[in-house]
Amino acid sequence: MFLRVAIILQTLALFAAPITAGLLLSSPSGRAWHSAAAYGVFTVAVLHLVTAILVWRPGGGSPGPILYAAGFLGLTLAQIALGIAHMKTLHVPLGVLLFGLSVLQLSRVASGRRAPVAAAAGRRGAYDLDAPMTRPS
Repeated sequence: MFLRVAIILQTLALFAAPITAGLLLSSPSGRAWHSAAAYGVFTVAVLHLVTAILVWRPGGGSPGPILYAAGFLGLTLAQIALGIAHMKTLHVPLGVLLFGLSVLQLSRVASGRRAPVAAAAGRRGAYDLDAPMTRPS
């Protein structure tokens, strides 16, 4: 649940960034708004990484969400560096990629995708390995 909240916040922060980019181009105070959005995206990306670590540690599950969150934080830092360097030709496409990755991760977490074995464990049937063995009569 906490990981889902972190990814929702991340997606919302990334949704706000291009809005503030439009303000950057159209109003004098747009730079401050876009800077605040960048700080927000960075903060939520760090929160996402910390949440992924805290969710993984007690359960001893797969470190996949940690690797995703760490990679996402790395891309976020690259995005910030490109923005500071005014390299719009790389900054804008990377922002679109970040938003797309965040929406993709949100759809995976929201749908509750699990490993096939874990999903099958809830069903009783011929392929259930935990069901008692019986012979047909």
